[in-house]
Amino acid sequence: MSLSLDQVRRIAELSRIELAPGEAERSREQLNGIFGLIEAMQAVDTAGVAPMAHARDLAQRLREDRVSETDRHADFQKVAPEAEAGLYLVPKVIE
Repeated sequence: MSLSLDQVRRIAELSRIELAPGEAERSREQLNGIFGLIEAMQAVDTAGVAPMAHARDLAQRLREDRVSETDRHADFQKVAPEAEAGLYLVPKVIE
C-alpha cells in the first residue's frame, strides 16, 4: 500500500494536524515505510506458531500472600468524625 500526497493531507486534516508544505512529502515517505514494514511482517508464515503473552518465557517473582501489617481499623474508627458498625459515616452530597 502506498499513500499519495493528497491522502496524507486528508489524514492530517482528519487528525487536526497542521503540516507545513515540506512536511507532507516527508510524512508520506515515513508512512509508506511503515506500511512496507507491516506488509513484510504480514508476509511471514506464522502457521503453527502459538501466540505468546511475552517475547520471553519468564516466570514472575511473586511474594507470599500474607498480612504484614497489624490491624489498626479500630484506631482509625476512634478518630473518625462519625462511625457506626465499622463504617465511616459521611454527609450526603447528592440530593
